[in-house]
Amino acid sequence: PLRARRLLLSRLFQPRNLQAGGEAAADGEPACRSQRLMLQAGLIHPSSPGCFHYLPPAVRAMEKLVKVVDEEMREVAGQKLSMPSLSPAELWRASGRWERMGTELFRLSDRHGKSYCLGPTHEEVVTELVAAQSTLTHKHLPLRLYQVSRKFRDEPKPRFGLLRSREFYMKDMYTFDASEEGARHTYDEVCGAYCSLLDRLGLPFVKVQAATGNIGGSMSHEFQLPADIGEDRLVLCPEGHFAANVETLNGEQTSCPTCGGKLTQTRGIEVGHTFYLGTKYSSVSSAVFYSPENKPLLAEMGCYGLGITRILAASIEVLSTEDSIRWPSLIAPYQLCFIPPKRGSKEEEGAALLERVYDDVAEALPHLAGDSVLDDRTQLTIGKRLKDASKLGYPFVVIAGKRVCEDPPVFEVWNQNSGEVLFLSREGVIELLSKVQVP
Repeated sequence: PLRARRLLLSRLFQPRNLQAGGEAAADGEPACRSQRLMLQAGLIHPSSPGCFHYLPPAVRAMEKLVKVVDEEMREVAGQKLSMPSLSPAELWRASGRWERMGTELFRLSDRHGKSYCLGPTHEEVVTELVAAQSTLTHKHLPLRLYQVSRKFRDEPKPRFGLLRSREFYMKDMYTFDASEEGARHTYDEVCGAYCSLLDRLGLPFVKVQAATGNIGGSMSHEFQLPADIGEDRLVLCPEGHFAANVETLNGEQTSCPTCGGKLTQTRGIEVGHTFYLGTKYSSVSSAVFYSPENKPLLAEMGCYGLGITRILAASIEVLSTEDSIRWPSLIAPYQLCFIPPKRGSKEEEGAALLERVYDDVAEALPHLAGDSVLDDRTQLTIGKRLKDASKLGYPFVVIAGKRVCEDPPVFEVWNQNSGEVLFLSREGVIELLSKVQVP
Protein backbone atom coordinates (compact mmCIF):
# COMPACT_ATOMS: atom_id res chain seq x y z
CA PRO A 1 0.00 0.00 0.00
CA LEU A 2 2.84 2.44 0.80
CA ARG A 3 4.45 1.77 -2.55
CA ALA A 4 1.17 2.46 -4.33
CA ARG A 5 1.11 5.93 -2.75
CA ARG A 6 4.56 6.92 -3.96
CA LEU A 7 4.53 9.92 -6.29
CA LEU A 8 6.56 8.95 -9.35
CA LEU A 9 7.99 11.81 -11.36
CA SER A 10 7.25 10.00 -14.61
CA ARG A 11 3.52 9.98 -13.77
CA LEU A 12 3.16 13.68 -12.87
CA PHE A 13 1.50 15.93 -15.44
CA GLN A 14 4.25 18.50 -15.63
CA PRO A 15 5.23 18.83 -19.30
CA ARG A 16 8.76 20.12 -18.86
CA ASN A 17 10.92 21.73 -21.51
CA LEU A 18 13.98 22.38 -19.37
CA GLN A 19 16.34 22.65 -22.32
CA ALA A 20 14.42 25.43 -24.06
CA GLY A 21 15.97 28.88 -24.21
CA GLY A 22 12.55 30.55 -24.15
CA GLU A 23 13.95 34.04 -24.70
CA ALA A 24 10.62 35.22 -26.09
CA ALA A 25 7.05 34.59 -25.04
CA ALA A 26 4.60 33.00 -27.48
CA ASP A 27 3.51 36.41 -28.80
CA GLY A 28 7.08 37.46 -29.58
CA GLU A 29 7.35 39.76 -26.55
CA PRO A 30 10.53 39.35 -24.48
CA ALA A 31 9.90 36.97 -21.58
CA CYS A 32 10.95 37.81 -18.05
CA ARG A 33 12.77 35.29 -15.86
CA SER A 34 9.68 34.02 -14.01
CA GLN A 35 7.67 33.57 -17.20
CA ARG A 36 10.51 31.68 -18.90
CA LEU A 37 11.17 29.44 -15.90
CA MET A 38 7.47 28.70 -15.31
CA LEU A 39 6.97 27.73 -18.96
CA GLN A 40 10.11 25.57 -19.03
CA ALA A 41 9.22 23.82 -15.75
CA GLY A 42 5.68 22.91 -16.83
CA LEU A 43 4.01 25.15 -14.24
CA ILE A 44 1.92 27.13 -16.72
CA HIS A 45 0.91 26.74 -20.36
CA PRO A 46 -0.38 29.62 -22.53
CA SER A 47 -4.05 29.46 -23.52
CA SER A 48 -4.71 32.86 -25.13
CA PRO A 49 -3.06 36.29 -24.66
CA GLY A 50 -2.96 36.98 -20.92
CA CYS A 51 -4.61 33.64 -20.00
CA PHE A 52 -2.82 30.51 -18.81
CA HIS A 53 -3.47 26.94 -17.79
CA TYR A 54 -2.16 26.48 -14.25
CA LEU A 55 -0.71 22.96 -14.31
CA PRO A 56 -0.78 20.64 -11.25
CA PRO A 57 2.48 21.81 -9.58
CA ALA A 58 1.45 25.48 -9.90
CA VAL A 59 -1.97 24.66 -8.43
CA ARG A 60 -0.26 22.92 -5.50
CA ALA A 61 1.88 26.01 -4.87
CA MET A 62 -1.17 28.26 -5.16
CA GLU A 63 -3.22 26.13 -2.75
CA LYS A 64 -0.37 26.27 -0.21
CA LEU A 65 -0.16 30.04 -0.60
CA VAL A 66 -3.91 30.37 -0.06
CA LYS A 67 -3.60 28.31 3.15
CA VAL A 68 -0.96 30.73 4.46
CA VAL A 69 -3.14 33.70 3.42
CA ASP A 70 -6.11 32.11 5.23
CA GLU A 71 -4.01 31.79 8.40
CA GLU A 72 -3.07 35.48 8.27
CA MET A 73 -6.65 36.54 7.53
CA ARG A 74 -7.94 34.52 10.49
CA GLU A 75 -5.45 36.40 12.71
CA VAL A 76 -7.29 39.64 11.83
CA ALA A 77 -10.77 38.08 12.21
CA GLY A 78 -11.31 37.72 8.48
CA GLN A 79 -14.35 35.70 7.39
CA LYS A 80 -14.12 33.95 4.03
CA LEU A 81 -16.94 34.08 1.50
CA SER A 82 -17.33 33.72 -2.25
CA MET A 83 -19.02 36.26 -4.52
CA PRO A 84 -20.12 35.88 -8.17
CA SER A 85 -17.71 36.77 -10.97
CA LEU A 86 -20.68 38.14 -12.96
CA SER A 87 -21.41 41.62 -11.67
CA PRO A 88 -24.56 43.59 -12.70
CA ALA A 89 -23.80 46.76 -14.64
CA GLU A 90 -26.23 48.87 -12.57
CA LEU A 91 -24.03 48.47 -9.47
CA TRP A 92 -21.04 49.79 -11.40
CA ARG A 93 -23.09 52.59 -12.99
CA ALA A 94 -24.26 53.70 -9.54
CA SER A 95 -20.66 54.01 -8.31
CA GLY A 96 -19.57 55.74 -11.53
CA ARG A 97 -17.03 53.07 -12.39
CA TRP A 98 -18.89 51.56 -15.38
CA GLU A 99 -17.76 54.59 -17.39
CA ARG A 100 -14.57 55.37 -15.48
CA MET A 101 -13.04 51.89 -15.86
CA GLY A 102 -13.52 52.14 -19.62
CA THR A 103 -12.18 49.28 -21.74
CA GLU A 104 -10.53 47.61 -18.73
CA LEU A 105 -13.85 45.90 -17.91
CA PHE A 106 -14.84 42.70 -19.68
CA ARG A 107 -18.49 43.48 -20.49
CA LEU A 108 -21.21 41.10 -21.64
CA SER A 109 -24.97 40.86 -21.95
CA ASP A 110 -27.23 37.95 -21.10
CA ARG A 111 -30.03 36.63 -23.37
CA HIS A 112 -32.41 39.22 -21.90
CA GLY A 113 -30.12 42.11 -22.82
CA LYS A 114 -29.06 42.74 -19.22
CA SER A 115 -25.48 44.06 -18.95
CA TYR A 116 -22.78 42.59 -16.72
CA CYS A 117 -19.04 42.72 -16.28
CA LEU A 118 -16.61 40.04 -15.18
CA GLY A 119 -15.42 41.36 -11.84
CA PRO A 120 -11.87 42.76 -11.67
CA THR A 121 -12.67 43.64 -8.05
CA HIS A 122 -15.78 43.51 -5.83
CA GLU A 123 -16.30 46.80 -3.94
CA GLU A 124 -19.77 47.41 -5.39
CA VAL A 125 -20.91 43.83 -5.00
CA VAL A 126 -19.82 43.37 -1.37
CA THR A 127 -21.23 46.77 -0.34
CA GLU A 128 -24.58 45.81 -1.87
CA LEU A 129 -24.44 42.52 0.05
CA VAL A 130 -23.83 44.28 3.37
CA ALA A 131 -26.43 46.96 2.60
CA ALA A 132 -29.02 44.19 2.20
CA GLN A 133 -28.59 43.24 5.88
CA SER A 134 -31.24 45.45 7.45
CA THR A 135 -30.46 44.40 11.03
CA LEU A 136 -26.75 45.30 11.05
CA THR A 137 -25.77 47.09 14.27
CA HIS A 138 -22.58 48.47 15.82
CA LYS A 139 -22.29 45.13 17.68
CA HIS A 140 -21.65 43.31 14.37
CA LEU A 141 -18.72 45.60 13.47
CA PRO A 142 -15.92 45.52 12.55
CA LEU A 143 -16.88 43.17 9.73
CA ARG A 144 -13.96 41.81 7.68
CA LEU A 145 -15.01 39.77 4.66
CA TYR A 146 -12.63 38.28 2.09
CA GLN A 147 -12.51 35.85 -0.80
CA VAL A 148 -9.94 34.23 -3.08
CA SER A 149 -11.27 34.12 -6.63
CA ARG A 150 -10.54 34.59 -10.31
CA LYS A 151 -10.53 38.18 -11.45
CA PHE A 152 -10.69 39.57 -14.99
CA ARG A 153 -9.10 42.67 -16.46
CA ASP A 154 -8.92 43.45 -20.16
CA GLU A 155 -5.24 44.36 -20.19
CA PRO A 156 -4.38 46.19 -23.43
CA LYS A 157 -0.99 44.49 -23.52
CA PRO A 158 -0.69 41.42 -21.28
CA ARG A 159 2.96 40.58 -20.64
CA PHE A 160 5.42 38.84 -18.34
CA GLY A 161 3.27 35.74 -17.83
CA LEU A 162 1.35 35.81 -14.56
CA LEU A 163 2.70 39.26 -13.65
CA ARG A 164 0.31 41.07 -16.00
CA SER A 165 -2.46 38.80 -17.21
CA ARG A 166 -6.12 39.09 -18.12
CA GLU A 167 -7.37 36.36 -15.80
CA PHE A 168 -5.77 35.91 -12.40
CA TYR A 169 -6.38 34.91 -8.80
CA MET A 170 -6.64 37.54 -6.10
CA LYS A 171 -7.41 37.63 -2.39
CA ASP A 172 -9.65 40.64 -1.82
CA MET A 173 -10.87 41.74 1.62
CA TYR A 174 -13.53 44.36 2.34
CA THR A 175 -13.95 45.81 5.82
CA PHE A 176 -16.80 47.69 7.48
CA ASP A 177 -16.26 49.71 10.66
CA ALA A 178 -18.43 51.89 12.89
CA SER A 179 -16.05 54.90 12.88
CA GLU A 180 -13.12 56.40 11.04
CA GLU A 181 -10.91 55.58 14.02
CA GLY A 182 -12.01 51.94 13.89
CA ALA A 183 -11.49 51.77 10.13
CA ARG A 184 -7.95 53.15 10.45
CA HIS A 185 -7.21 50.56 13.16
CA THR A 186 -8.48 47.84 10.80
CA TYR A 187 -6.29 49.30 8.05
CA ASP A 188 -3.19 49.02 10.25
CA GLU A 189 -4.09 45.45 11.29
CA VAL A 190 -4.57 44.20 7.73
CA CYS A 191 -1.36 45.92 6.57
CA GLY A 192 0.37 44.13 9.46
CA ALA A 193 -1.04 40.81 8.23
CA TYR A 194 0.37 41.50 4.74
CA CYS A 195 3.80 42.23 6.22
CA SER A 196 3.61 39.00 8.25
CA LEU A 197 2.67 36.97 5.17
CA LEU A 198 5.52 38.32 3.04
CA ASP A 199 7.97 37.84 5.93
CA ARG A 200 6.88 34.21 6.32
CA LEU A 201 7.48 33.67 2.61
CA GLY A 202 10.96 35.19 2.95
CA LEU A 203 10.25 37.80 0.26
CA PRO A 204 12.11 41.15 0.29
CA PHE A 205 9.30 43.73 0.16
CA VAL A 206 8.71 47.41 0.75
CA LYS A 207 5.43 49.09 1.74
CA VAL A 208 5.08 52.34 -0.20
CA GLN A 209 2.60 55.21 -0.37
CA ALA A 210 0.42 54.79 -3.44
CA ALA A 211 -2.25 56.49 -5.53
CA THR A 212 -5.88 55.47 -5.01
CA GLY A 213 -6.64 55.27 -8.77
CA ASN A 214 -9.94 53.74 -9.92
CA ILE A 215 -10.67 52.20 -6.50
CA GLY A 216 -10.75 55.57 -4.74
CA GLY A 217 -10.50 56.54 -1.09
CA SER A 218 -8.19 58.84 0.85
CA MET A 219 -5.22 56.59 1.74
CA SER A 220 -3.47 53.78 -0.09
CA HIS A 221 -0.32 51.66 0.17
CA GLU A 222 1.31 49.12 -2.13
CA PHE A 223 3.41 46.14 -1.13
CA GLN A 224 6.21 45.93 -3.67
CA LEU A 225 8.95 43.40 -4.40
CA PRO A 226 11.96 45.30 -5.79
CA ALA A 227 12.82 43.86 -9.22
CA ASP A 228 14.38 45.20 -12.42
CA ILE A 229 11.39 44.20 -14.55
CA GLY A 230 8.89 45.79 -12.15
CA GLU A 231 6.46 48.18 -13.83
CA ASP A 232 6.29 50.60 -10.88
CA ARG A 233 8.95 53.22 -10.15
CA LEU A 234 9.63 53.63 -6.44
CA VAL A 235 11.61 56.12 -4.33
CA LEU A 236 13.00 54.92 -1.00
CA CYS A 237 14.74 56.56 1.94
CA PRO A 238 17.90 54.50 2.69
CA GLU A 239 17.10 54.83 6.42
CA GLY A 240 13.56 53.50 5.93
CA HIS A 241 11.73 56.73 6.85
CA PHE A 242 9.90 57.16 3.56
CA ALA A 243 8.83 55.04 0.57
CA ALA A 244 6.48 55.97 -2.26
CA ASN A 245 5.40 55.11 -5.76
CA VAL A 246 6.61 58.04 -7.89
CA GLU A 247 3.07 58.53 -9.27
CA THR A 248 2.08 59.93 -5.84
CA LEU A 249 4.75 62.64 -5.83
CA ASN A 250 4.40 66.22 -6.99
CA GLY A 251 7.33 66.77 -9.28
CA GLU A 252 10.74 65.16 -8.79
CA GLN A 253 11.27 64.57 -5.08
CA THR A 254 14.92 63.75 -4.33
CA SER A 255 15.20 63.98 -0.54
CA CYS A 256 13.41 62.26 2.33
CA PRO A 257 10.77 64.54 3.94
CA THR A 258 11.66 63.08 7.37
CA CYS A 259 15.47 62.98 7.52
CA GLY A 260 16.50 64.94 4.41
CA GLY A 261 18.55 61.98 3.13
CA LYS A 262 18.89 61.40 -0.62
CA LEU A 263 16.15 59.13 -1.96
CA THR A 264 17.14 56.12 -4.05
CA GLN A 265 15.11 54.91 -7.03
CA THR A 266 14.20 51.33 -7.82
CA ARG A 267 11.54 49.39 -9.70
CA GLY A 268 9.03 47.08 -8.08
CA ILE A 269 6.40 44.39 -8.71
CA GLU A 270 3.20 45.20 -6.85
CA VAL A 271 1.88 42.12 -5.00
CA GLY A 272 -0.54 43.80 -2.57
CA HIS A 273 -2.57 47.02 -2.42
CA THR A 274 -4.59 48.49 0.46
CA PHE A 275 -7.14 51.33 0.42
CA TYR A 276 -8.94 53.31 3.09
CA LEU A 277 -12.28 54.05 1.38
CA GLY A 278 -14.29 55.93 3.99
CA THR A 279 -17.94 56.09 2.87
CA LYS A 280 -17.27 56.26 -0.90
CA TYR A 281 -19.15 53.00 -1.59
CA SER A 282 -21.34 52.68 1.51
CA SER A 283 -22.97 56.02 0.67
CA VAL A 284 -23.92 54.82 -2.84
CA SER A 285 -25.52 51.56 -1.65
CA SER A 286 -26.75 52.91 1.72
CA ALA A 287 -24.71 50.33 3.63
CA VAL A 288 -25.71 51.41 7.12
CA PHE A 289 -25.51 50.02 10.63
CA TYR A 290 -27.44 51.11 13.70
CA SER A 291 -25.60 52.99 16.45
CA PRO A 292 -26.16 52.39 20.21
CA GLU A 293 -28.78 55.16 19.94
CA ASN A 294 -30.47 53.18 17.12
CA LYS A 295 -29.46 55.80 14.57
CA PRO A 296 -28.56 54.59 11.03
CA LEU A 297 -24.94 55.51 10.14
CA LEU A 298 -22.86 54.79 7.04
CA ALA A 299 -20.19 52.15 7.52
CA GLU A 300 -16.55 53.23 7.11
CA MET A 301 -14.87 50.91 4.61
CA GLY A 302 -11.47 49.65 3.50
CA CYS A 303 -10.43 47.22 0.76
CA TYR A 304 -7.31 45.10 0.53
CA GLY A 305 -5.96 43.08 -2.41
CA LEU A 306 -3.26 40.42 -2.62
CA GLY A 307 -2.29 39.01 -6.02
CA ILE A 308 -2.17 35.25 -5.44
CA THR A 309 -0.89 34.21 -8.86
CA ARG A 310 1.24 37.35 -9.04
CA ILE A 311 2.96 36.41 -5.76
CA LEU A 312 3.81 33.00 -7.27
CA ALA A 313 5.43 34.59 -10.32
CA ALA A 314 7.03 37.50 -8.44
CA SER A 315 8.61 35.20 -5.85
CA ILE A 316 10.15 33.11 -8.65
CA GLU A 317 11.27 36.35 -10.32
CA VAL A 318 13.14 37.66 -7.26
CA LEU A 319 14.43 34.41 -5.66
CA SER A 320 15.48 32.32 -8.67
CA THR A 321 18.69 32.13 -10.67
CA GLU A 322 18.61 32.55 -14.45
CA ASP A 323 18.08 28.81 -15.05
CA SER A 324 16.79 27.36 -11.76
CA ILE A 325 13.56 28.04 -9.87
CA ARG A 326 13.84 28.89 -6.20
CA TRP A 327 10.55 28.90 -4.29
CA PRO A 328 9.69 30.34 -0.91
CA SER A 329 10.10 27.02 0.94
CA LEU A 330 6.63 27.22 2.46
CA ILE A 331 4.85 27.12 -0.91
CA ALA A 332 7.12 24.90 -3.06
CA PRO A 333 4.82 22.46 -4.96
CA TYR A 334 6.81 19.53 -3.56
CA GLN A 335 9.31 19.72 -0.70
CA LEU A 336 11.38 16.61 -1.48
CA CYS A 337 12.78 14.81 -4.49
CA PHE A 338 14.31 11.34 -4.04
CA ILE A 339 16.84 10.27 -6.70
CA PRO A 340 17.73 6.55 -6.83
CA PRO A 341 20.87 5.25 -8.61
CA LYS A 342 21.02 4.78 -12.37
CA ARG A 343 19.78 1.43 -13.58
CA GLY A 344 22.74 -0.91 -14.16
CA SER A 345 25.17 1.13 -12.02
CA LYS A 346 27.18 -0.51 -9.25
CA GLU A 347 25.09 1.38 -6.68
CA GLU A 348 21.82 0.02 -8.14
CA GLU A 349 21.12 -2.04 -4.99
CA GLY A 350 20.77 1.32 -3.19
CA ALA A 351 17.45 1.93 -5.00
CA ALA A 352 15.55 -0.28 -2.57
CA LEU A 353 17.25 1.45 0.39
CA LEU A 354 16.23 4.87 -0.94
CA GLU A 355 12.65 3.73 -1.50
CA ARG A 356 12.59 2.51 2.10
CA VAL A 357 13.72 5.96 3.27
CA TYR A 358 10.96 7.52 1.12
CA ASP A 359 8.42 5.28 2.87
CA ASP A 360 9.95 5.90 6.31
CA VAL A 361 9.72 9.67 5.81
CA ALA A 362 6.05 9.32 4.81
CA GLU A 363 5.37 7.26 7.93
CA ALA A 364 7.41 9.31 10.41
CA LEU A 365 6.45 12.71 8.95
CA PRO A 366 2.91 12.29 7.57
CA HIS A 367 2.66 16.02 6.72
CA LEU A 368 5.36 15.38 4.07
CA ALA A 369 3.78 12.19 2.67
CA GLY A 370 2.18 14.02 -0.27
CA ASP A 371 5.13 16.36 -0.67
CA SER A 372 7.73 13.78 -1.77
CA VAL A 373 8.47 12.86 -5.40
CA LEU A 374 10.51 9.83 -6.48
CA ASP A 375 12.44 10.49 -9.70
CA ASP A 376 12.00 7.05 -11.24
CA ARG A 377 13.74 7.93 -14.53
CA THR A 378 16.54 5.51 -13.67
CA GLN A 379 17.68 5.32 -17.30
CA LEU A 380 19.25 8.76 -16.63
CA THR A 381 22.35 9.47 -14.57
CA ILE A 382 22.05 10.87 -11.06
CA GLY A 383 23.81 14.03 -12.28
CA LYS A 384 21.24 14.64 -15.03
CA ARG A 385 18.31 14.14 -12.64
CA LEU A 386 19.95 16.32 -9.96
CA LYS A 387 20.32 19.09 -12.54
CA ASP A 388 16.62 18.80 -13.40
CA ALA A 389 15.68 18.80 -9.69
CA SER A 390 17.70 21.98 -9.23
CA LYS A 391 15.89 23.65 -12.15
CA LEU A 392 12.48 22.63 -10.78
CA GLY A 393 13.31 24.03 -7.36
CA TYR A 394 12.60 21.23 -4.87
CA PRO A 395 13.87 22.62 -1.54
CA PHE A 396 15.45 19.23 -0.64
CA VAL A 397 16.88 16.46 -2.84
CA VAL A 398 17.79 13.08 -1.30
CA ILE A 399 20.19 10.99 -3.40
CA ALA A 400 21.35 7.37 -3.21
CA GLY A 401 24.89 8.06 -4.41
CA LYS A 402 28.26 6.34 -4.03
CA ARG A 403 28.00 6.03 -0.21
CA VAL A 404 24.63 4.26 -0.23
CA CYS A 405 26.43 0.90 -0.24
CA GLU A 406 28.28 1.66 3.02
CA ASP A 407 27.19 0.01 6.27
CA PRO A 408 25.11 1.75 7.48
CA PRO A 409 24.03 3.42 4.20
CA VAL A 410 24.77 7.13 3.82
CA PHE A 411 22.50 9.38 1.73
CA GLU A 412 23.39 12.65 0.05
CA VAL A 413 20.98 15.50 0.89
CA TRP A 414 21.01 18.77 -1.05
CA ASN A 415 19.42 21.82 0.55
CA GLN A 416 18.70 23.77 -2.63
CA ASN A 417 17.97 27.11 -0.97
CA SER A 418 21.18 27.21 1.08
CA GLY A 419 23.36 25.30 -1.40
CA GLU A 420 24.46 23.01 1.46
CA VAL A 421 25.16 19.29 0.86
CA LEU A 422 24.91 16.88 3.81
CA PHE A 423 25.77 13.18 4.10
CA LEU A 424 23.29 11.55 6.47
CA SER A 425 22.08 8.21 7.74
CA ARG A 426 18.43 7.22 7.37
CA GLU A 427 17.76 8.61 10.87
CA GLY A 428 19.66 11.79 10.02
CA VAL A 429 17.54 12.32 6.89
CA ILE A 430 14.31 12.00 8.91
CA GLU A 431 15.59 14.32 11.63
CA LEU A 432 16.60 16.97 9.10
CA LEU A 433 13.26 16.78 7.27
CA SER A 434 11.27 16.92 10.51
CA LYS A 435 12.06 20.65 10.59
CA VAL A 436 10.47 21.25 7.16
CA GLN A 437 7.22 23.24 7.36
CA VAL A 438 4.26 22.94 5.04
CA PRO A 439 1.02 24.93 5.40
